[in-house]
Amino acid sequence: MEHRNRTPRQGTAPGRTRRLRAALLALTATGGLLLTACSASEDHQSSADGAHRSGGLPAPAPYGTGADGSRSVAPDESRSPSAGHLSTFALDVDTASYGYARRVLDEGGLPDPAQVRPEEFVNSFRQDYERPDGNGFTVSVDGAHTDRTDWSLVRVGLATRAAHTEDRPPAALTFVVDVSGSMGEPGRLDLAKRSLGAMTDRLRDGDSVALVTFSDEARTVLPMTRLAGHRGKVHDAIDELETQDSTNLGAGVEKGYATATEGLREGATNRVVLVSDGLANTGDTDPDSILERISRERRDHGITLFGVGVGSDYGDALMERLADKGDGHTAYVSGDADARKVFVEQLPQNVDLTARDAKAQVAFDPENVAEFHLVGYEDRKVADEDFRDDNVDGGEVGPGHTVTALYAVRTRPGADGHLATASVRWLDPRTRAPHEESGQLETGALHENLWTAPPRLQVTAVAAYFADALRTRDTTGDLPGNPGLDRLGDRAHALADATEDQDVRHLAQAIDEAGRLK
Repeated sequence: MEHRNRTPRQGTAPGRTRRLRAALLALTATGGLLLTACSASEDHQSSADGAHRSGGLPAPAPYGTGADGSRSVAPDESRSPSAGHLSTFALDVDTASYGYARRVLDEGGLPDPAQVRPEEFVNSFRQDYERPDGNGFTVSVDGAHTDRTDWSLVRVGLATRAAHTEDRPPAALTFVVDVSGSMGEPGRLDLAKRSLGAMTDRLRDGDSVALVTFSDEARTVLPMTRLAGHRGKVHDAIDELETQDSTNLGAGVEKGYATATEGLREGATNRVVLVSDGLANTGDTDPDSILERISRERRDHGITLFGVGVGSDYGDALMERLADKGDGHTAYVSGDADARKVFVEQLPQNVDLTARDAKAQVAFDPENVAEFHLVGYEDRKVADEDFRDDNVDGGEVGPGHTVTALYAVRTRPGADGHLATASVRWLDPRTRAPHEESGQLETGALHENLWTAPPRLQVTAVAAYFADALRTRDTTGDLPGNPGLDRLGDRAHALADATEDQDVRHLAQAIDEAGRLK
């Protein structure tokens, strides 16, 4: 589905007015919504517009200089509220881009700008959003003025309920493991085996596991097996994995989903866990063909995909697209610490679901907003009028997740009053009943200065500015208010001290390394 800037259909919802479609292009609406992506740490975390990448992200749109000296973004990336005041996209819980960028920097290189997805940087850090008691989301909206007085950063935060392993339904997981020759590099198959072994130890007796491997061809090593009384059998199958020949990722995906379908459990969370470096080089290497098989199984059986990337040479674009089409998400692990976080600490998030086909939409008030720009999410866009169309794919989100979306917003001179309404819509994962929640932001609620705002909002901004600088190959980037890598590193180190958060400390170190390389 292509993203189209069209006016949504008229309709009403409790507490909210929807925008009239057709001829009333100039009519404003306040029911809207925003946000998507998901957060890491204890809250680590797309899929939507159907227009997929074919080898990386599109180049980021630059901020230009207008006749009045102000800087603005290119038309495809920025929208005037009077022409279309809505921003709509599917929720995303991926974090692989940030993890891989850190590995590349640690090894003395700069990541390819096409592999830098700002939303995955932003969502790699813990947030302190209020959480709901049951399934669904809370919506938090805040923001702060940047050093450029007419621009602010607005943060939309979504949070699911806390993750409790004992509360989730049983899981039926099919591990699909790449055993091609490239996986022989240290930190690939050996790390995958340790990771899957740790995950198996954390699963419950009522859960089931199957194991599929692929190199030049795919085979089922272990059919779907209940863990009660058979945990040692699963460990033995994992321990015996060895590297072989080339990478027929298409065959692995097909066999994995076939095995998952054969072992399908009603009432359980059925998920494929794909562990690979994403470097397909034999068999069916056409992403669209591979993706179509995932799409069929997703539609027919509700099987979701969790992609785990490994390796210093990593096929990021393919793994990202596979997860998108499979209604799942991706993470990247570069070592045992990452593996423990993804497979052990975040296990309930990676197994259970609290929301299906979740979409977000934000409605900016054209009386106060001159221009807005969503940071990242280029491949998550949804047509504005499809926000309440429950037949249009959204993202799948589990417990313990947070999703953060950041906007650069240029306010009008003298702006006063309502700024934006952010909404999220999702389907109950079992009944498929639709639900919505919204939050609002007034101009007077914006913090006067970004660098005196609450620490977690500052961390979000630092992560976005860092991704912005990496994408542009410029130490100052294009995002309004970017202080440049040197000052950004100082901010990050101060925030690491203030939050006592080791993840923020790693961010500061990554920014330092990028500054040295640039």
